[in-house]
Parts: sequence; structure tokens; C-alpha cells
Amino acid sequence: MEQKQDKLKDIISHAKEYGFIFPSSEIYDGLAATYDYGQLGSELKNNIKTYWWKAMVQMHENIVGIDAAIFMHPTTWKASGHVDAFNDPLIDNKDSKKRYRADVLIEEHIEKIRQKIEKEVEKGKSRFGNDFNETQFRATNPNVLRNAEKITQIEARMKSSLEDNDLEAVRNLILDLEIVCPISGSKNWTEVRQFNLMFSTELGSVAGDASTIYLRPETAQGIFVNFLNVQKSGRMKIPFGIAQIGKAFRNEIVARQFIFRMREFEQMEMQFFVRPGEEMKWYEYWKDAREKWHKNLGLGNQKYRFHDHIKLAHYANAACDIEFNFPMGFKELEGIHSRTDFDLKQHEQHSGKKLQFFDPEINESYVPYVVETSVGLDRLFLAVLSAAIQNEKLEDGTERVVLNIPPVLAPYKAAILPLIKKDGLPEKAREIQKLLQFEYNVQYDEKDAIGRRYRRQDAIGTPICITVDHQTLEDSTVTIRERDTMLQDRISIHEIQQRIADKASWRKILTDLKNN
Repeated sequence: MEQKQDKLKDIISHAKEYGFIFPSSEIYDGLAATYDYGQLGSELKNNIKTYWWKAMVQMHENIVGIDAAIFMHPTTWKASGHVDAFNDPLIDNKDSKKRYRADVLIEEHIEKIRQKIEKEVEKGKSRFGNDFNETQFRATNPNVLRNAEKITQIEARMKSSLEDNDLEAVRNLILDLEIVCPISGSKNWTEVRQFNLMFSTELGSVAGDASTIYLRPETAQGIFVNFLNVQKSGRMKIPFGIAQIGKAFRNEIVARQFIFRMREFEQMEMQFFVRPGEEMKWYEYWKDAREKWHKNLGLGNQKYRFHDHIKLAHYANAACDIEFNFPMGFKELEGIHSRTDFDLKQHEQHSGKKLQFFDPEINESYVPYVVETSVGLDRLFLAVLSAAIQNEKLEDGTERVVLNIPPVLAPYKAAILPLIKKDGLPEKAREIQKLLQFEYNVQYDEKDAIGRRYRRQDAIGTPICITVDHQTLEDSTVTIRERDTMLQDRISIHEIQQRIADKASWRKILTDLKNN
């Protein structure tokens, strides 16, 4: 665990040093759980958005995108259930004075038991070698079975107490499991209390109940209230989807772990409207499609796993998370939910407007069911950084820090480096820069020795370095140096664009996704 925390500290330090992420309002000592994306961070973030948007909207003729307002009529949140039910169960440790989400404390305890199972499996692998049958081992090993039964029992108690909103039972579970505060190490816990997560503010100049509105805690409701607008104006037929990327706001009391949990964050969501009775078919479809989308980035297939929700939200009949192995362990990256017709029916009831679709195939009007995919943009950013950062020891004994960011997401696709700052080399390098910058974000760098410049580009994730030397002036060739292998070869200036396209174009990653 300590090693993982060190990894997170390394990521935070690297992100600040190279202009990916800064603490917000740092000159005023910052503001808790808020961060600013720097010059490289904003480029990486925009590239992640583009990958999602192109794969979700551009590659699906039955999915369109919108950009709804952050402020919405306050009845929206009454209809959605957020005013009455958007709460977290919180518990305080009396010794450390720290506050925790009670359900997260229990989930982290479960994860520790799950890690014991994995260690047991690893011991079995090393003991039996090629003869190891993992499925049989998991089904028969007494230690594995005992720990698996522990997890089953804890999850059953947790599910029951959360669904019944029995906060005393949640506290008793924490006490029975002898869960200690990570800071004080004590079991001196308060009662569990519910805390509403929405930020409220006043609309206009006069304060009062009538003018109270909320910063949206999710982006989905902007899609639901625009269901008919999009369907009619776009002549959409069921099944179809509406996608959106946007900011959401939650007054998280326990906001921590860098950009993993913040009070202001960004979501990439798609609500897919389907015929009632077909929602589970599409739920399975989107589980598979979203897993492929993530794994297509090449961060490592073993870093992902599915986790079914122990407690379903009030609107769902099925829900799971795609979890990623962050430096803090496996945590939620994306949620896939079958939301039934809850949202549209609630908005029908509260607005008095019909939100239905006439299906010509069955000659019937109905309120569609919805399957949602929702990925946290900031969490995906952290996943990319944590998977990419590597400290490598090279054959010559030196070391380098390299960000193996998927090339298509890299802030700069190439760096153009004149070998020296004279003899016409900078001018030739600038010509190449102008040739490339219409299609790609590239960087020109002439400061320091060439080796140090290579290291700097490695540290920010630039996949290709293009070195201009005296031979370039003679035969119009340049040295191409690859980030991941550090191999160098010589190509014509006219081949540079194709070399970058082969490695870092949208066409390449989307073709790979379609072929998987």
C-alpha cells in the first residue's frame, strides 16, 4: 500500500513539474479537492474527449451529441430524486477528526480480503507451475473459499443495510469488521449520517426558496429533459443515443486521492434509449463495447475488471462498474446502468408533458427505457497518467522517466529539434514545423543538448522526435527517434506525416477499435 501511495505522489509531482495539473489557486495556498489542468494537461484532456466523442458519436449514426446548460430548473432535481435521495453515508473518527464514506470503508476492507485471495492464487501458481489449474484452485482451496465466503457475507450485510437506509446497521458492520481509521488507527467511530451532495445557489438578486437552484450533480438530466427535442429535430428512431461531455459538481466531504474524487469534475455520458423489454440486451452490448473502448488504449488489459453494484440506485434494474487498477487499487472508472424508464416517467409526472416515442414498427407509443454509460473524464486522465509513467533503467546504466501515453492522446505528436542553433538548421526545422502543424500539435525545441531534449520529450510523452542536422540540408532527410524503443532511423521529410499518422492518427485508433 505504501508503494502505491508513493506512486501517486510521483504522479502528482510529475504532473505539476511538466505542466499537466496544478493545485487550483495555489498562490493562495490552494482550495481543497480542486485542480487546474495546465498547458499539457488540457491537451491530453482534450484528446481523451476527442477519442470518446469520435468513437461514441462519429462512429455511430444513431448517436448524437448535445451540450446542455449547467443550471437547470430546480424541479429537475426533485423529479430525478436528487433533492431527496442524493446522499452519502458519512462516519467520523473521533480521534483523527477525519470523515469517511462508510460504504467506501467497507469496500476497502473487502478489497483487502480479495487481495488475500489473489496472493493465495499467486502462491499456487508458483508452487504448481505449468500444472496449475486456476479455476479448480479457486473452487477448492480452503483459504480462498473461506475468504470468498467472508466477502459474500459482508456484501450481503452491506447491501441489506444500505437498501434499508439502516445507518445503525452500517455502523455495526464497520465495528464488527474492526475497521480502523487509516490516520489514527483507532475504532472510535461516530454514528453514520446522510449528507446531501448538491451545491445550491441563488438565481437572480433576491434570495429565497423560490430562487434556489443547484449546480448539476450529473450531466444525465440535461439529456433526459431534451429527449423529445433531439428525437423530433433529429428524426431519431429507437434505439438511439444522446451523448454529452460536461462539468458536474458534488459537495464531496471526503474528496481526496488527487483528481480521482473532486468537487468539480467532468463526465462523458451517453444515454441510449431502447424499447422496453430490450434493455438487458443493450446493457450487455454496452458493457462489451465500453470494455473494448478502454482496452483499445493499450494501458494493459489486466488493469481492468467489472464490478456489479452491491446496492442498486433507485432508478436502476442492473448496474456495474468498469474498475481500473489505480495507484490506490481497483476503483470505479466507468459506470454502465440500466436506468429503466424511471427518469423520463419522473419528468413526465413533474412537468405534465408527455415524453414518449411512437414506434411505427409495433404501432405503439411508449416511454423508452434507458441504458447509460458514464465515464469520469478526470479519472480516465489519472488512469492514463498512472499507467504511462515509467522509471526505466537503460543498458548504459542511466535512467529515464518516460510517459508511455497512447500516441494518439499525447499532448504533442512530435517534437522538431534542430541539432544546433546555427548553420540554417533552425530555419529548416521551422519549415517542418509549419508543414506538420495544420494536422498535428507539434513542438519546436532548440534549447540544451540533443540528449537532454530527448529526455524532456520522453517525460511529457511525445511519441516521435524529429532531428534536423546538416545532412538534412543536403538530402532532405531527418532522424526519427521513437519514444518507446528509443530506436532511430532516417527518413525523407516527405515521409514524416505518414510516419506520425501510422502511430498517432485518429483513423488508426478508431480502425483498431472497429476491428477488435
